[in-house]
Amino acid sequence: MSADVNDNPFPITGPITLVRRRAASLTGESSVAVKSLTQREWSKRYRRQLVLTDSLIALFAVSAAFVVRFGDEPVGPEAQQLYVLLSGVIVFVWLAVLAVTRTRDSRIIGSGVIEYKRVLNASAFAFGILAIAFLVLKIDIARGYFILALPAGTLALLASRWLWRRWLLGRRRVGEYTARTVVVGRRDDVAYVLEQVAKQHSMSYTVVGAAVVDEETAEPFSSRGTSVPVIAHVDGVAQAAANLTADAVIIAGPVDGGSEYIRRLGWDLEGTATELVLAARLTDVAGPRIHFRPVEELPLIHVEIPQFEGGHHLMKRALDIGLTSLGMLLISPLLALIALAVKLDSPGPVLFRQERVGRNGERFTMFKFRSMVTDAEAALPALMAQSEGNGVLFKMKNDPRVTRVGRILRKYSLDEFPQLWNILTGDMSLVGPRPPLANEVAEYEKDVHRRLHIKPGLTGMWQVSGRSDLTWDESVRLDLYYVENWSITGDLMIMWQTVKVVLKPVGAY
Repeated sequence: MSADVNDNPFPITGPITLVRRRAASLTGESSVAVKSLTQREWSKRYRRQLVLTDSLIALFAVSAAFVVRFGDEPVGPEAQQLYVLLSGVIVFVWLAVLAVTRTRDSRIIGSGVIEYKRVLNASAFAFGILAIAFLVLKIDIARGYFILALPAGTLALLASRWLWRRWLLGRRRVGEYTARTVVVGRRDDVAYVLEQVAKQHSMSYTVVGAAVVDEETAEPFSSRGTSVPVIAHVDGVAQAAANLTADAVIIAGPVDGGSEYIRRLGWDLEGTATELVLAARLTDVAGPRIHFRPVEELPLIHVEIPQFEGGHHLMKRALDIGLTSLGMLLISPLLALIALAVKLDSPGPVLFRQERVGRNGERFTMFKFRSMVTDAEAALPALMAQSEGNGVLFKMKNDPRVTRVGRILRKYSLDEFPQLWNILTGDMSLVGPRPPLANEVAEYEKDVHRRLHIKPGLTGMWQVSGRSDLTWDESVRLDLYYVENWSITGDLMIMWQTVKVVLKPVGAY
């Protein structure tokens, strides 16, 4: 049975693996003990807050389900006693599973997708256990009451965790609720870890110093405007961590002495509250593909090979059909208004049709609301010299071919709505790489063709990461990362981020 090292679908970095943590002595008088106590205090306080809100939500969910299910319908005294007892059992089991599955683990709080995924899986598992138990014990319970409590409570739990995460990130932005960290390794490996830590969204680590393997220089590191000093040689890391009251030591790649050095460092950190962490530089490999499997005394990191067929892709297709059908039904009045605005604004058809390249190089006709004049394609060669794109894609902030209505449609991505039809017909997906033109594909280098292994998307990591402001290399990296690491949970998160980007456009022109 495998244990996930890091199951976040979005990180661009490789896995960071926790090796050892020993609690500091409560009776110690050193500054390390004082610092570790403070860390334990905020972590425990935060988890207690989660326990309290989880408990209130579970109680409210089962109570609300009872009221909605029975309403004014009279319920006898015996039935009332039964439902009070069953409600208590449901709440107890629900909270117990949330605890056992480590949904409040200090290593995932504030991480986002990982935490939400654990809450979702724990809730489904708890109600699955209860359903089987009620069936085996032949306990007669109203299915409506039972079924209502699960989705209502789970959605409320996810909303609660999201709100708590926003609060936690706010504290971390001012330097609180983070782990003071020392990074150890060769200079380029240390610089890589510093860069990844600096751009992480959760900001859970604050690097306070570095120890460099391959040089004696005291020249500090500079990462995104922050200077990180070289505070020790690798042999003095444990003492330096104690002096700085560090909460973690990250080993960034190979060090002199190899596994023997790591083992001795672990011994030196015993009796402190300092964690020992190993950073494996598996670029663009996300957590769902990484598993830790111990074989006798040999710890192995297994990296799953990407799969482009199978059950997960069927689930992705089902999600596309379900959400697209519902979306088209809900926004049909808006689609009609946009079509009317396009027609009245300038002469020409309402829809713009263009051939794009889809999965496995198959070509299809992509639809958009027309946002340019009808002779836009003919006018393109004269504008190529003014391109502000990234070398492959033509982009121009003040493109004279764009109509008045078209500028509004492009700013808020409203011109993309007709692609919902492409999704229903199976040419596209809700989430995926940007659908390329044939001339763009002709310029792809060999590795870039991997973008075509899955269907292009209405939205994707490119859209929530800057769109037209991205360089070509950044666009390719994001698309290839998505192709190899996508997940249903990740798709849902990208959809949510897309809503925020559409409301507050960045790089849209």
